[in-house]
Amino acid sequence: MSISFKQASFVTSAFELSQLPPDTGAEVAFAGRSNAGKSSAINCLTRQKSLCKTSKTPGRTQLINFFELAPQCRLVDLPGYGFAKVSKKMRGHWDLVLSTFLLQRRALKGLIVVVDIRRGITELDQALIDMMGSGLPLHILLTKSDKLSRARTQEAVAETRSRLAHSNQSVSTLSTLNRQGLDELEQKCREWLIVD
Repeated sequence: MSISFKQASFVTSAFELSQLPPDTGAEVAFAGRSNAGKSSAINCLTRQKSLCKTSKTPGRTQLINFFELAPQCRLVDLPGYGFAKVSKKMRGHWDLVLSTFLLQRRALKGLIVVVDIRRGITELDQALIDMMGSGLPLHILLTKSDKLSRARTQEAVAETRSRLAHSNQSVSTLSTLNRQGLDELEQKCREWLIVD
C-alpha cells in the first residue's frame, strides 16, 4: 500500500472515547506539550499549511483529531498537555481519555512525542514516555532545531537518546522552517503505518 502524506484529509474530532472512529487499520499519534510544535510538525509532514490549526496560544488543540492518508491509515493529533489554563475537571477528563486511547487502542502502531529542542524532555514528557513503557514504539521528535547551532542540536539528540530505555524508542530532529529532518520523520511514520 502506498501512502501519500500530501493527501491527508481531516476525518473527525473526538472529545469522548465513544466518539473515536472504529479501532481498525493503522494509526500514528502525535503527542506533546502545548506549543512544542505538534500541529506544525503534522502540517510539515503533510505539506499542508493549515491541515492542523497552529496557534501562538498554547492549548488550542482540545480534541483528538484524525486525518486520513489512505483507507485504514490515519495520523492522530492529540491535545497538548501541560497547559495551565485548563480547568482541573477538564484536565482529569483528558488524562483519562488520552491514557485509555494510548494504552488500549489496537490501531495505534506508534507514538511521536514532540519536544521543543530548546526545552528538552520535561517531567510531563517523561511521564508519558514512562507510561508507554516498551509496549508501543515511540519516537521523540525534537522540533525547532533551526533555533540551535549544529553542535547544540547534536548534544540535544545525544542527551535525549541517553534517556530512552527501550529498543523500540528513537529520536530525530525537525525544523519546519527548512524541512530538515522531514525525511526521517516520514520514514518513521511509513514504517509504522505500512502493516501487512
